[in-house]
Amino acid sequence: MPRTSSLPPSSPGPVRPGPDAHVALRPAVAEVTDGFWHSRRDVNARTSIPQGPGLLESAGNLHNLRLAAGAAEGEFQGAYPFVDTDVYKWLEAAAWQLAQGPSARLESDVDRIVSLVAAAQQPDGYLNTWFQLVKGGERYQDLRWGHELYCAGHLIQAAVAHHRATGRTELLDVARRFADHVDSVFGPPGSGKAIDGIDGHPEIETALVELYRETGERRYLDLAGYFVDRHGHGLLGGEAYCQDRVPVREATNVEGHAVRQLYLLAAVADLATETGEAELRSAAERLWRAMTTTKTHITGGLGAHHDWEDFGDPYELPNERAYCETCAAIASVQWSWRMALLTGEARYSDLIERTLLNGFLAGVSLDGESWLYVNPLQVRDGHTDPGGDQSARRTRWFRCACCPPNVMRLLAGLEHYLATSDDDGLQIHQYASGRYVSGPVAVRAETDYPWHGTIALTVEDTPADRPWTLSLRIPQWCRDFRVRCGDETYDSPVVEDGWLRLERTWAPGDRVVLELALEPRLTAADPRVDAVRGCVAIERGPLVFCLEQVDHPGGGLDDIVLDTTRPLAVKHRPDLLGGVTTVVAAGRRRAVPDAGWWPYTTADRAPRQGGDPVELTAIPYYAWANRQDGAMRVWLPTS
Repeated sequence: MPRTSSLPPSSPGPVRPGPDAHVALRPAVAEVTDGFWHSRRDVNARTSIPQGPGLLESAGNLHNLRLAAGAAEGEFQGAYPFVDTDVYKWLEAAAWQLAQGPSARLESDVDRIVSLVAAAQQPDGYLNTWFQLVKGGERYQDLRWGHELYCAGHLIQAAVAHHRATGRTELLDVARRFADHVDSVFGPPGSGKAIDGIDGHPEIETALVELYRETGERRYLDLAGYFVDRHGHGLLGGEAYCQDRVPVREATNVEGHAVRQLYLLAAVADLATETGEAELRSAAERLWRAMTTTKTHITGGLGAHHDWEDFGDPYELPNERAYCETCAAIASVQWSWRMALLTGEARYSDLIERTLLNGFLAGVSLDGESWLYVNPLQVRDGHTDPGGDQSARRTRWFRCACCPPNVMRLLAGLEHYLATSDDDGLQIHQYASGRYVSGPVAVRAETDYPWHGTIALTVEDTPADRPWTLSLRIPQWCRDFRVRCGDETYDSPVVEDGWLRLERTWAPGDRVVLELALEPRLTAADPRVDAVRGCVAIERGPLVFCLEQVDHPGGGLDDIVLDTTRPLAVKHRPDLLGGVTTVVAAGRRRAVPDAGWWPYTTADRAPRQGGDPVELTAIPYYAWANRQDGAMRVWLPTS
């Protein structure tokens, strides 16, 4: 078990372990000031978040709150009982954005919507516009599909964010009243509570832990533990889809609806953090490993099936039918970060980096105005797309609009996921230009990562009388690096558990330069992944690359074969997709003979490799679907 750090709680982000938490690391304060992530977050701040209230108005979410408050007339708008969560996730995003600095317009929008939420709440604390308006006040009669506690969870997370970012309590008061109401209704047999039940969509569990951390009310932590423990006991029919087939402590693999599974496991990590319970920690570590080794796409994307939005079987990782919901990528980051804090292990931040830069970032367009709900790894030539939530085309908004405000809140709070501290020093998990602070220690970073592998770090503030350790994560994908510390160069420094640890008594102005080799590479999957056997993917540093039809005129992508005997070349394109580095490869466009009416033949008569040579241009996967509709693929057959 990790020791309990003596450092006080820090960082006003979405995860703040309590003072007695059993953690190896605590979030440090970070500020992104330039470079790749600053650019992406600037689009989020200038475009995505400000357009939120208008989109929530046009979709009817705010209208529903006014109806519930008695301030408007009309009918409920929206197709689902959980549309309130779109409002709450936007409020959380806006709160983390306000933590970056004041904005009169954003503050006005937040105040207006918080007032709407408060006005819609019923006197006993209950709040759900679908059940208040459509179901005549019926409560908790459809826990499998009703999402009442799921909605409560997102309200609580928004309230905690609003309080941490602004110090104001209006929304926190609403959330506490709702949490108190839930606590008065739900409990185990023999508790005297009216309902022994769980929500079909986990979310309230991890939110209650954070509410406990914010308020110090132990009953919120106990209620979270009750909900986690009751999953897997058949309260919702024993379905894996609802995380009700097997108790968490007995589970051996992730299953069912991907987002529901990951939100539940984030709560498991939270509970292990606060209680020190070894069985919960063991379950979380076991299930994370099972997920990464058998059910994670190369992009960090999760979810094999469009039907039920769930994990498939081990090594069932399809390409064109991959679901990889954007919300699942976000949930993966949230869970992995909690595991990084709990254990101190770098592998969790390795997955966070992969997911952020690939499976997550693909979910929002470069201009911040349109979105992908699902993130396939291939779109075939001639693909016809009806549009909608499960479309491979970017969409302005969705009927089930869970992903856009979810992206907004993660980008707005991204600084929280970059660095940590412990009693020994400062750990940098993700590389961005900016400043990292822990107590008396402050380090500034300058880098053009992920386009270049040089990260220059300068110590700005430091204790003069004692040594401390600067720990740098060496990514799992990196095979060659070196580090310079002052005038000393280390070509083969020792890396333990993914960390390069530099301990000394530092002085202001001391400089460390880490150089990660970013040579492009070809990656093959485990042979048990049938969908990509005989194929490779192009990667460079932390980025996964793909081909798009728009870069390859004269034909589609289905008949392209990569020539693995030719070297890969790197070309920076400031004119392309906001400025990206591309990988140029050699390939052939297969001349496939006309098979007549039957496309199969005996193996000895199969067409041999041939066809015209073609230069292939691979772009970062996160940037696909930003120019024109057409074919795309990550995994390429080889010659």
